[in-house]
Amino acid sequence: MDFDIKDINLAEEGKLSVEWANKSMPVLNTIKERFQKEKPLKGVRLGTCLHVTTETASLVETLKAGGAEVSLCASNPLSTQDYVAAYLVKYHDIPVHAINGEDTDTYYKHIYSVLDARPTVTMDDGADLVSTIHSKRQDLIEEIIGGTEETTTGVIRLKAMADKGVLRFPLIAVNDAATKHMFDNRYGTGQSTIDGIIRATNRLIAGSVFVVCGYGWCSKGLAMRASGMGANVIVTEVDPLPALEAVMDGYRVMPIADAAEIGDFFCTLTGDMNVIRKEHFLKMKDGAIVSNSGHFNVELDIEGLKEISTGTRKIRDHIDEYTLSDGKKICLLGEGRLVNLAAAEGHPSSVMDMSFANQALAAEYLVKNGKNLENKVYGVSEDIDKEIARLKLESMGVRIDTLTEEQEKYLNSWEMGT
Repeated sequence: MDFDIKDINLAEEGKLSVEWANKSMPVLNTIKERFQKEKPLKGVRLGTCLHVTTETASLVETLKAGGAEVSLCASNPLSTQDYVAAYLVKYHDIPVHAINGEDTDTYYKHIYSVLDARPTVTMDDGADLVSTIHSKRQDLIEEIIGGTEETTTGVIRLKAMADKGVLRFPLIAVNDAATKHMFDNRYGTGQSTIDGIIRATNRLIAGSVFVVCGYGWCSKGLAMRASGMGANVIVTEVDPLPALEAVMDGYRVMPIADAAEIGDFFCTLTGDMNVIRKEHFLKMKDGAIVSNSGHFNVELDIEGLKEISTGTRKIRDHIDEYTLSDGKKICLLGEGRLVNLAAAEGHPSSVMDMSFANQALAAEYLVKNGKNLENKVYGVSEDIDKEIARLKLESMGVRIDTLTEEQEKYLNSWEMGT
C-alpha cells in the first residue's frame, strides 16, 4: 500500500484519540452499523481530500465499512493530526498522504497520489481535488459518478464552475445542508476558532475589541462566542442583508478600514481574498492579533504584510510577529491558515457527527442516483437532512411532537381558512 505520513509509530496515540471522538458521534456510528450490513458503497473508489483529524477518521471508517476503497489526503497543510494519519494506515489499511506542515509542492503531490487511485466518487473540503481533476487530470472524469463538498469556500468554487459550464460531473453541496452549516459552521467554528486564538495567544478575550470579518454562519458563531466571553464585537461586511442582521443582533458594523484602527483581535471568515490588506495593517494598533478561519489563507494579504514589514520573528508557537516600519508589531496566527486547526484541534466531534453523517449519506445517494444527475451543484435532500436531525435528537434523549391527522389535513389543504 502506498502512503506518505510522518511516523507510523504514532498510531497508538491516534487509536485512543479516535476512540475518544467516536464517543460523541452517535449518528455516524448508527450509519456505520447499517453500512456494515448493507455495503452500499461496495466497488466504489472514494478519493477524499479532507482535514486529517480524529473526526475524519470516524468518517473514513464508516465509508470503508460501507464497502468503499478509500484513499485520503489533507485539505490543508497545517490541519493534519499525524497520529490520526498513522492510525488509519496501521489499523485500517487506508492509503493516507498527509503530513502536518507539508509544503505546497508536497500538498499537491499528495492530491495527485489520491487521484492516481482513480476515484469514482470524490469527497472534498475546499474543492482542490475537483479543481485539480478538471485542470490536470481530465482523464479521470469519465469514471467519476460525482462528488461531495464540505465547505462554504468549496461550494462557492464549484458553483462558479457550474455557472461557467465547465463542471464535468455532479456535486452535492454538503455544506448547504441545514444539519451542516447551521451547526458545524455556527457552533463548531465559533467554539474552535476561539479555542485556537486562545491556545495560540493566551490573551484575555473579555474587554477586548474583537473584529469579525464577514457575517455568514461561521462568522455568526464566532461573533456569538466572542461576545459571550465579554468581547466588544465589531462586524465588517459587504452585503447589506447580513450587515443589517449583525446590527439587529447587537453588534457594531463598520468598514474594515475603520475597524482596523480600534480592533485588538481580527478574524476573517468570508471565503474571499485580501479581506484585510496592507493599508489595514498599517492602521492597526501595536500588538494587534490577526487570524483567519476561512478555508484558504488568501483572506489575509500576507504578502502585503511582508512588504510593509522590516522584520519578523516567531514569538510563540503559531504566532509570527511582524515589525512594521514605524515600529508597530502585528501578530499573525497560524500563518494565516485556519486558526482552529492550525493552533487547536478543529471542531468538537459532536458537531462533526452531523456534518460527516451528511457526507456518508451523500456518497450513498450519489452511488444510487449519480447517473441520473446533471453536471451541476445539488443540495442535500431534505429527507437526508431531517433523518440526520432525527437521529441526533434521539441520541441526545430529546423527543418532539408529531402532527395529528387534523393538523396534517390543515397543512395540506387550501380550503380551511380562519
